[in-house]
Amino acid sequence: MPDRKWSQEVTDHSDALDLERDVFTNDDPHEIALSLKRSAERSKRRKGTPLQSAMGMLTFYINRAGDSLSKTEQHKLERAKNELRRVFGREQVA
Repeated sequence: MPDRKWSQEVTDHSDALDLERDVFTNDDPHEIALSLKRSAERSKRRKGTPLQSAMGMLTFYINRAGDSLSKTEQHKLERAKNELRRVFGREQVA
């Protein structure tokens, strides 16, 4: 297992959430948000609210993927953050 990065270990075995398979590869930010919401609401191991746990996992993934994400993927995942707020009823008022 020396070839695996620690971030993959966290993603695979985190106490925060059990993620649905390939959640971050979905092309639809809304579907990513819904999947994270389902995972956060199902989890009994999370430390914060479902929104905090879901947003934390999404942010963790974005930060760990870093430069390996294309601009398109980065944009999609940033849009997923907004969708996540929306599906939890926390959309920001302009």
